[in-house]
Amino acid sequence: MSTKIAIVDDNVFLQKAVAEKLSFFDDLVLKFTAIDGNDLQKKLEANKCIDLILMDIEMPICNGIEATKIIKTKYPQIKIIMLTVFDNDENIFNAIKAGADGYLLKEVNPKELHQGIVETLNGGAAMNPSIALKTLKLLRNPMNFEEKCDEEIKLTTREVEVLEQLSKGLNYNVIADNLFLSPSTVRKHIENIYTKLQVHNKLEAIQKAKNNNLI
Repeated sequence: MSTKIAIVDDNVFLQKAVAEKLSFFDDLVLKFTAIDGNDLQKKLEANKCIDLILMDIEMPICNGIEATKIIKTKYPQIKIIMLTVFDNDENIFNAIKAGADGYLLKEVNPKELHQGIVETLNGGAAMNPSIALKTLKLLRNPMNFEEKCDEEIKLTTREVEVLEQLSKGLNYNVIADNLFLSPSTVRKHIENIYTKLQVHNKLEAIQKAKNNNLI
């Protein structure tokens, strides 16, 4: 009997790359793809017969961790493997807390992906070695990590304004006009925001700011 799979990723190119890996195996059937957690919920309403979801984490609307919490509450029988570019501690920690059944990196080869899916469906947990190691460290030291998560992030009023504009999808020049700043000042604010939030791009910054109720 074939395993029915859904792929959730806001990057259509990466969706296709994962779908191609699945296509090597006759026992895996891709039922649908979704571009974020909200899209996934709508599609699951119409097609609940899914065995396993391959879930991206960084998505602008309803990210993978939020979506995992919701899906695990509504459809506890569906297995979820996070498929992500990042193996950072916070993502792993939050994904596992949300109820993820496994955590693989996107560059996983087809054979390992297939093996991870089979293991997860059989009650195991798909994890690549670097993530398994980090997970062990987190389990051994959860207190440090919880404290690190709760550390208060302090942004200036101006930085919050810039971040709010950024979250609306506006570019640097428009933000500069709206806030009566020069584009280079906006860029400097954004660099400071990235440093304070310990993130590397706009989507991560917006997500982390929302998680910390900064915007």
